[in-house]
This record gives sequence, structure tokens and C-alpha cells, in this order.
Amino acid sequence: MNVKPVLGDWEIPRIEALDALENRRFVELTVPGRAGSLYQDLNRRPLRVALSGSLYGDETRNEFLTSLREKFHAGEPVTFVADILTATEVQYVVIETLEVAETGIRPDQMTYRMILRESPPPPPPPDPLGGIDTGLLDGAGDLLDSVTGALDALEMLGSIPNIEDPTPPLRDTLTGVASALEGLSGLAGSLTDLFGEGD
Repeated sequence: MNVKPVLGDWEIPRIEALDALENRRFVELTVPGRAGSLYQDLNRRPLRVALSGSLYGDETRNEFLTSLREKFHAGEPVTFVADILTATEVQYVVIETLEVAETGIRPDQMTYRMILRESPPPPPPPDPLGGIDTGLLDGAGDLLDSVTGALDALEMLGSIPNIEDPTPPLRDTLTGVASALEGLSGLAGSLTDLFGEGD
């Protein structure tokens, strides 16, 4: 191995075997009256890498298990570099399987096997504005700033009159009109008496 396999920032120690498994997904389409089938290619499955090795001694074993199980329990994609990934597009992997074993035949030896599965980074989040021209938002922000500035300027000139209810001055005028109309109703009765009702 020219490149020592590295998982994240952790160099994997004492690897004895390293295997890569790649396969593609196909859907078989049978054609009536034809020998054989057509196949629709559904692209490749995520690449899997199997690593196995062994360690000796309690201290080495404890350091190894602490580092490896921390990454395994996190379940987050980490970078992986190894010679076996040459000419692939694999950048990130997750630890899919972790096996650790000790036997009484070799009490100081621990063997391990792990399977890494390709996990590409997620796509960038979609644009919440959906391609809307952001110049409109800038224009709306400028308009809001100018309205706020105008209100601030009026407030600096003096107190702004309360224009919530404009009807009090009109009520007095309407009261005068109502009094005048009451007088007309008496006049209408006099005119009727004077001229008589129309035929």
C-alpha cells in the first residue's frame, strides 16, 4: 500500500486485507417473442469497502476501539483515503458494520473487520426564493426605509395630529342641519294648507 488508509483524520492500524465491492443496479425487461431480455441501467450502488486486521496488546486495543467506536456511534460521513479507491469518485463513507473478536487461542490478539459504505455529501439546500429577482426585495427595503425616514422627520417637526377618527367636527355640523330640517317640516305643513293638496 502506497497510501496508508485514513478514515477522517485517523490512520487505520495493522490492516491485513482491504476489499472493495462495486456493483450496478439493473431492471430486467422481458420482451415477448424474443430470446433474452433487455436491461435498464439504474446506475451503480454505493461502493463498499471491507477492511480487516489484528492488534496486539491491551493499550493498543483500547486506543483502537475508542477511536473507531467514536466514529461508528456518530454515524456521520467521514473522508476515506486508500489506494483501493483509485479512479473512483468516493470521498465520504460511513461505517456500516463493525466486528471485533478475541479468542482464547491468542489471548493478546484482537481481530477486527469493518465495512465502509460510500455516502456522498447531501446536495445544497434549495433556494427558498425559487429564482425570484432579489432586486424587488431590495427595492421594497428601500421604500420601507424612505417611509420610516419620512415618519421620523414628521415626528421631529412636532406632534402629529391624531387622525384616527375624523367625525367629531362633522357631528356638530350634522346636528345643525338636523335642526334646520325640523323647521322646514312645519313650513311644509303651512304650504300645504295654503295651496291645498294637488288634484
